[in-house]
Amino acid sequence: MRTLISISDLSKTYSGGFQALKGINLDIRDGEILALLGPNGAGKTTLISIICGLINASTGSVTVDGYDIVDDYRMTRSKIGLVPQELTTDSFESVKDTLAFSRGLFGKKPDPGHIEKVLKDMSLWDKRDNKIMELSGGMKRRVLIAKALAHEPEILFLDEPTAGVDVELRKDMWHHINALRESGVTIILTTHYIEEAEEIADRVGVISHGKIIIVEEKTELMQKLGKKQLTLELQHELADVPDTLNAYKLELSDDGLRLIYTYDSQEERTGIAGLLSDLHDASIKFKDLHTTQSSLEDIFVTLVREGQ
Repeated sequence: MRTLISISDLSKTYSGGFQALKGINLDIRDGEILALLGPNGAGKTTLISIICGLINASTGSVTVDGYDIVDDYRMTRSKIGLVPQELTTDSFESVKDTLAFSRGLFGKKPDPGHIEKVLKDMSLWDKRDNKIMELSGGMKRRVLIAKALAHEPEILFLDEPTAGVDVELRKDMWHHINALRESGVTIILTTHYIEEAEEIADRVGVISHGKIIIVEEKTELMQKLGKKQLTLELQHELADVPDTLNAYKLELSDDGLRLIYTYDSQEERTGIAGLLSDLHDASIKFKDLHTTQSSLEDIFVTLVREGQ
């Protein structure tokens, strides 16, 4: 898969001295969905704003499809659609006119057919003549995405696209985002919702304190860094974990009826067989057991903590 956006040694320091980005290196692949995760103030919006030409970097370079974002600003900007966090649309304009105006700003000829398709794809066709001010918050979010698609960009940046949207509408928007990717659009989104990245991303990048901590295929990240837990439901309450089991670093539940063993599923020897044998020797009987895999949220929290 070819590289569509290449970011090299990118840094941003604001006039007050705050360094928002610190030596970012990142290649974004053509046709993928990349989710950028990070706490507030991590640098996600700053990174997107630089790529989209809204603010200037202090050092480093960015190319979009081989074009430099500074030297070839018009070319790179025409390839990008941006959906910002804030609702930045004229409240008195109709939905259809908003898209047509946005298309014209990029020098594209009027194309009512394309505008109609985008509105229908985003389930906005029946609202096409409504003023923006008449729409719900979720519908306004859809308008922002439709507006960003009006000039037929190859790349779509979504900055917290489902913030403040209810769960049902959020899942509906995930469906639309997946459909856009299938049509050939490369998508980069920032999100606070870990399940959003877990649901739709191909790769996940974690950014903290202006640095990229890790970028991995989602499935590989979860396999590589995900831990598994074996939970044993005990037949009888246990007051303390016997010293003979200290090597397993077991966690005893507050009610004394569950033992929890955390292990690395990638290791050849998980230690489970030895644990079960040692439990038998310690006369600790269990009536049931089950395993759980750590979620992307668990991995994210661990990575951010380690990156501080």
